[in-house]
Amino acid sequence: MMKVAAVYDIHGNLPALEAVLEEIDALEVNQIVVGGDVVLGPMSRECLDRLLSCKIPIQFIKGNCEIAVLEEMDKGYQGSLPQSVVEDIRWTARQLLPRHQKEMLNWPMTVTFRMNGLGKILFCHATPENENENFTKLTPEEKLLPIFSDVNAEAVVCGHTHMQFDRRIGTKRVINAGSVGMPFGKPGAYWLLIDSDINFRHVVYNARQAVTRVRNTTYPHAEQFAEGSILNPPSEESMLKLFSNAQ
Repeated sequence: MMKVAAVYDIHGNLPALEAVLEEIDALEVNQIVVGGDVVLGPMSRECLDRLLSCKIPIQFIKGNCEIAVLEEMDKGYQGSLPQSVVEDIRWTARQLLPRHQKEMLNWPMTVTFRMNGLGKILFCHATPENENENFTKLTPEEKLLPIFSDVNAEAVVCGHTHMQFDRRIGTKRVINAGSVGMPFGKPGAYWLLIDSDINFRHVVYNARQAVTRVRNTTYPHAEQFAEGSILNPPSEESMLKLFSNAQ
């Protein structure tokens, strides 16, 4: 049986990625979809190199962070994100090499696979037309129907808001794979295994060792990342409230 792993929102967290890839290997996954936001984190270059050397076939798609870092590598980032995020974008861009830039430029915005029992699945970072669209399991269906009603697939797998869910929007099944490297909820790495159905996965890894590795980088916000993405991530409840208030 075909097994596909959906791996999203790594954000340069190499220890989390290594733990997920170890589990993927043990489960004998045939195909990996990396759903964007590999970069913008303390070990972005190392995460890219690890994925690009993976023996399991990988299909990459762009996330909003790849787009921002590519803009910085090209002509300088021109967006309106907070200054702290812009610092991270610029730092990440300086860590990457022309070969990384070339790879990321070639990543599409969406990919599709057909799976027995599930039909055609479209993978995107946030929504098929907008890599920055925020929505969660609580977003009203009427707001999302115009976005998903015309999608040519039975199911959509997304990420971006870092919280797993599986919901119906009209006739479409929409699944969030969660975040490998920057979770909202319990500490650990979240990903999605797809075979004849959807299987949410959560991997616990050695947080103390991971924090040491993060602190040994020159990432501008290494301490905040160690605390807020590895040791004590924000609760899902608090983030759902934050996203709801912003909509």
